[in-house]
Amino acid sequence: MNSPLSAVKERFGDKEKLVAAVQKLAKDELWLDRVNDVKGLSRVSNAKLLRLHDALTTVQSEFGSRAKLIDAILELENRAKDSGLKTRLEGHSLPRLMDQHRAATKRAARRKAAPAAAPKKRVARSRKAQAKAAQA
Repeated sequence: MNSPLSAVKERFGDKEKLVAAVQKLAKDELWLDRVNDVKGLSRVSNAKLLRLHDALTTVQSEFGSRAKLIDAILELENRAKDSGLKTRLEGHSLPRLMDQHRAATKRAARRKAAPAAAPKKRVARSRKAQAKAAQA
């Protein structure tokens, strides 16, 4: 596995170009600006910048915006009309939203694949309970 520095040099040339690429993708429709104004993105580690760039690129290509990603999560969870959950999701970071979408997709696939099982009939444990069940 390559080090983050070698990955940055291979994909972008240097860190300044990576920071510029992240800033270009980090628009209001995709990004919650939680960066320290004094330090900026240039002080963030290479590994974090690479992950952030990958996340921004993925969401932009698959969904187009944070709002569409949040709507997709709500649809997968069958909670499209839940405004409280939507408000809470709007405060989450983009990578966290991506993780929630991935988990919701897996849960939806399991729900679809598993047939609805009929509830099992309870078996009485004591003799008294068994006799009572036999009478009914």
